[in-house]
Amino acid sequence: MASSGEDLSNDGDVPPAAAAMAGSAHLLGFSDEILLHILSHVPSTDLVVNVRRTCRKLAELCLDKSLTHTVLLQKNYEASEDKVKQLVKEIGREIQQLNMAGCYWLSGSTIERVAHCRSLVKVNLSGCHLTSVRLSKVLSPLQHLRSLAIDVSPGFDASQLSSECKATLSRVRELKQTLFTPSYGVVPCCTSLEKLLLYFEILDRTREGAILSGQLMVGQSSVPHYQSLRVFYARLAPGHINQEVVRLYLAVLSDRTPENLHAFLISVPGSFAESGATKNLLDSMARNVVLDALQLPKSWLNGSSLLQHMKFNNPFYFSFSRCTLSGSHLIQCVINGGKELHSLASLNLSGCVHCLSPDSLLRKAEHDIDSSILETLVVACCNLQHLNLSAAHHHSSEGPGRHLCQLLARLRHLRSLALPVCSVADSAPRADRKPAQPTMHAVPCGFGKKVRIGVQSCPSPFSGQAGPQPSSVFWSLLRNLPYLERLELIGSNFSSAMPRNEPAIRNPLPPCIRAQNVGDLEVAAIGQLAFLRHLTLAQLPSILTGSGLVSIGLQCQQLQSLSLANLGTMGKMAYMSALSDMLKHCKQLKDLRLEQPYFSANAQFFQALSQCSALQRLCLVSRSGTLQPEAVLAFMARCLQVVVCHMFTGESLATCKSLQQTLLRSACCSGRGGCALTLLCLVRAV
Repeated sequence: MASSGEDLSNDGDVPPAAAAMAGSAHLLGFSDEILLHILSHVPSTDLVVNVRRTCRKLAELCLDKSLTHTVLLQKNYEASEDKVKQLVKEIGREIQQLNMAGCYWLSGSTIERVAHCRSLVKVNLSGCHLTSVRLSKVLSPLQHLRSLAIDVSPGFDASQLSSECKATLSRVRELKQTLFTPSYGVVPCCTSLEKLLLYFEILDRTREGAILSGQLMVGQSSVPHYQSLRVFYARLAPGHINQEVVRLYLAVLSDRTPENLHAFLISVPGSFAESGATKNLLDSMARNVVLDALQLPKSWLNGSSLLQHMKFNNPFYFSFSRCTLSGSHLIQCVINGGKELHSLASLNLSGCVHCLSPDSLLRKAEHDIDSSILETLVVACCNLQHLNLSAAHHHSSEGPGRHLCQLLARLRHLRSLALPVCSVADSAPRADRKPAQPTMHAVPCGFGKKVRIGVQSCPSPFSGQAGPQPSSVFWSLLRNLPYLERLELIGSNFSSAMPRNEPAIRNPLPPCIRAQNVGDLEVAAIGQLAFLRHLTLAQLPSILTGSGLVSIGLQCQQLQSLSLANLGTMGKMAYMSALSDMLKHCKQLKDLRLEQPYFSANAQFFQALSQCSALQRLCLVSRSGTLQPEAVLAFMARCLQVVVCHMFTGESLATCKSLQQTLLRSACCSGRGGCALTLLCLVRAV
């Protein structure tokens, strides 16, 4: 404290501004506990560089152990080189947990300052510029380190690690390693590993065009040590090289399966054929270990009796994404015949088209689900917090209490939920009934008439008789899940024009016919979720005016991430006015992804978007779409927090390149956080 006294006011513990407010309420009048809670929401760099220097009281509180033991810099795009260096200088010795994930703008010399944080127990350097030599310098002094996250990039050489670094790694118990090159990384040095998280992001070819091979790892003298392993997780990006490399990791694991292995999870896009080593591993696991978390490639489970032989003890996580898992198989093998499974917190049945029907061989997409299977699941797993039933046709039959939404409403602990659009429809569509026509939105469709941005043009769908009625099963479901934080409502046949882990489909399937019964009124019901933070809506063909979006903007004030794709009739963009009204109220929104063919990114859209003061990332995907460069420039000039702006439209290549260069020049001139701002405008890319 003495060293910082010269930076503080000498007029006492209260700054002049506070003294002038004598007799009135002031922030410093709160108890230390309340002030510490408030300060916990302030970025660590601001606490040290700015807040700490305002007065003596705040100077003391900013150095409280509850604020200095854990420092989070990930996605803090204002954490400049100087601020990070000052942070380490001031409180480096106090930091026990440091997260610098994704701080790609920090130089190598700044990353090396982490070595001064001698008390570190946990550090995340994923996405930072690290060479094997620099990693050795950083880790060598950290004798208390137990958890580490790093990237392994081309050129990494474990032989360059010092003996002190290897000693530090020998004490590490948790390792997250993202591989951009075929390598064991630092895994062979971590002889005490209990938790291993592997992310394979290796490209099949180098920048020069050379084909990579996992056989580059065979000659390495050191291999991983798994004898103490409890958790093994591997997530693969597309590409045969990633599968080839993960097999080498699994081959070591199959030689001697750890006795204490509790969680085994492998996430693979597409198919991943079994090998002799993987079969031996699975057989050994079935005989020798008891699991509480399991995720396997679909090709390993389909047609296999593996689940019948696996032993589980109080499982908390299951993922059977895109497996041909029937409902009867689910009940018998996974939830033990319907017995209580209160420990299960997360269940992923995405793409399991047969999981709610008794016989996987006979069911077709248009068939109704067996509600008794879902009811058994709900009763047995009553403490579920995360449930994913997307990418399948789950149609409910007529009858009281038999609808999927009515059954899921019993899961009061849910925090995230992913459903296909057709599953929330009240009933099957009839030939004599047209989709509901909302009457509360007077704004005409299209762009023929200019509409002033403002909520007055779109009254709340909940007023009067126009709003969703309590009899709506979707309304009732959300009313019974008030603490839901993440909701995904995605069409069963939806395919993104720019998917992450799957090939793009040029001719996607049409929406499910039952999805025609889900429109603006159902979307408006989402406004009941006051704690909603992440929302995805995709392939809702009956969105007419988008009036339900306004209810979400008004009432879901904690919304941070919004993804909208293919709403309404393809080829038309009739909800621009409602979207503009919605964005006006999204003050906490940080991420916006909009995928809509023929979308016009005009001045009206960017003017509304500029009111999202917290926005950091924007992604626009629009086949045959257009944009107004002047509107984009004006938006970026107003929203200084935006660091990622991706636009994939149908504009000309010349327009895209000119706009990108202009944005990059303006970002450099304005000193936008020192981050790498990127704008991608690709012609006919989608």
